[in-house]
Amino acid sequence: MSLVRDFLSKSAGPPDSHELVSAQWRALSRQVPLMYGMLVCNTLILASTFLDAAPLELTIYIPGALLLLSVLRMVMWWRKRDRPVDIEQVRVDLRTLVWLGPGLALGYTAWALSLFPFGDAYQKSQIAFYMSITTIGAMFCLMHVRKAALWMGLCVLGPFIAFFGMAGQPAFVAISINLALVVSALTVILFINYRDFSALVASRSEMARRQVETQRLLEENHRLANMDTLTGLPNRRNFQRHLNKALEQSALTGQTVGVARIDLDGLKSVNAIFGQMCGDRVIIEAARRLEALNNTGMFLARLEGSGFAMIIPAPADARTLERCGEIFCQAIKLPFELTAGTVRLTASTGLAVSRPGDSADTQFDRADYATSCAKQQARGSAVVFSERHAIEITKVRRMEHLLHTANFDEEIYILLQPQFDMTLGMTTGFEVLARWRSPLLGEISPAEFIPMAERTGCISKITQTVVRKALAVCRTLPPHIRISVNLSANDIGSTTAIQAIAAQIAAAPKPCRIDFEITETAVVRDLAQANEALLTLLALGARISLDDFGTGHSSLTHVQRLPLHRIKIDRSFVAEVTSDVTSRAIVKTMVDLCRNLGMSCVFEGIETEDQLEALVDLGGTVMQGYFFGRPMAVSQVCDHLGHERQRLNGGRASLEAVG
Repeated sequence: MSLVRDFLSKSAGPPDSHELVSAQWRALSRQVPLMYGMLVCNTLILASTFLDAAPLELTIYIPGALLLLSVLRMVMWWRKRDRPVDIEQVRVDLRTLVWLGPGLALGYTAWALSLFPFGDAYQKSQIAFYMSITTIGAMFCLMHVRKAALWMGLCVLGPFIAFFGMAGQPAFVAISINLALVVSALTVILFINYRDFSALVASRSEMARRQVETQRLLEENHRLANMDTLTGLPNRRNFQRHLNKALEQSALTGQTVGVARIDLDGLKSVNAIFGQMCGDRVIIEAARRLEALNNTGMFLARLEGSGFAMIIPAPADARTLERCGEIFCQAIKLPFELTAGTVRLTASTGLAVSRPGDSADTQFDRADYATSCAKQQARGSAVVFSERHAIEITKVRRMEHLLHTANFDEEIYILLQPQFDMTLGMTTGFEVLARWRSPLLGEISPAEFIPMAERTGCISKITQTVVRKALAVCRTLPPHIRISVNLSANDIGSTTAIQAIAAQIAAAPKPCRIDFEITETAVVRDLAQANEALLTLLALGARISLDDFGTGHSSLTHVQRLPLHRIKIDRSFVAEVTSDVTSRAIVKTMVDLCRNLGMSCVFEGIETEDQLEALVDLGGTVMQGYFFGRPMAVSQVCDHLGHERQRLNGGRASLEAVG
């Protein structure tokens, strides 16, 4: 018995889990009714063989009571087999089984042994057979609840061995020993089976948990892949899928679908002034406002940054989209009340109506183009894509293609605009202006192809072509004339582009007479890289001018840290120098700044004599503008300088004659 107790203590294990308890219940709900059925049948057979040998209380009353209790338990288990599992009730039923089972076992054992004195040799053998077979069968039926099975075996085996071992009959002693060995082996088998059963349940439970976790991760990944985490709105991918479905449906019905591309104007400024967190709150509030306008069937999504998109269901025409766009813009114009202060923004909205055969990308691109037009032409308002925009897109795409395939040496040419020094009374330099003459499109404005070249990455090749042509012009000009060439942000930010330009200058005759003009916007991206690029050019004898000073990202830090020789004052100050006191004060300050820093100062956009006189009075010396000469072809430069020398010599002759 000590071995049994030790075996029990080692096999007790941790408390059963919910999954194991549920699995035990499902197994027992099928096996316990079978066990009680077997017990009832065996008991009836045994009692019937003793009807003529034993008293009625042992053949009718006592077995009847035991059978009634067994039948009730069998019916109870049978009725519960298909009911939903209540884990707490199941635990109660299992505990009842563990404690009631040994009680019934002892009752049946006591009854069977009480019949022994009344039977003959065959009947006594039947009692031993009844007790052993019924015990083995019951233990097998209870194999998924090891405590119940073990207690059942012990409650029968103990009295059986004690009774038949002391019966004095070798056959019964042998039977008791055989039953002990069988029950012992059966107990080991039951424990092994229970261990495997528990492991299987645990494995299934773990698999189920992993499936649940996998499903949760799949749903979370699906949500992250299709929803914007900041606003909770659908994202671009989700929007693209819904737009495809909407277009497929519109193709079947023959109706049109609208797309709106909404972009918040000035959000970068909000982030810079109030911080990223406030910017996020603005986006969230903007999303809430747009969602509140979301009528039945509309689909709102956040794209990225400050952009939103909305699908406007059929039927959608240009007038409907225009009204929707105005509503969207008005919603964003309302003040955003933040803890850090009040923010006022506008939204530029582009809208497009679907056309037969449209893909989601095609329609969205049209709405996106309309948004760009709204930002450029009517910031804070709505623009509906029209045929005019379609023509513009076709032209732009064709222009981009031609730009990529252009022979820049043949198609790019330069014009020169003089820079006049009032102190010397003569032209001291020219600014080089790039022009593009396409064999297919003809003359293309620099306002069109320069931004496109910067966007497509062609600008560096154009700059190298312009530098090459400028160096060629330098060889034909008087030694005192310098040539100014503009550098783009792409040129300054690219080590390869700067090295290519430096190689051209190094191969040209000395001294170098090239001035490179840069804008503050070009250097603000990476001041250290810009400084390194400019020093490379300076080492070859070039000079550096800061163009359009006073606009864009104006900062004295740039003047202090960059190796500058000249500052060019933007034409916006020149235009108002004769009428605006503030502009005059700013110009005077700039002139004094350049003088104190040892730099020359060039004024752009001089068109009238009044402007010239005002600037001279303020200390200006070097001027550039239509008043001194429009951009001219290279072939006209020599004539321009010749006429200037004649005027200068004529003026000197007049002075000598007067003298």
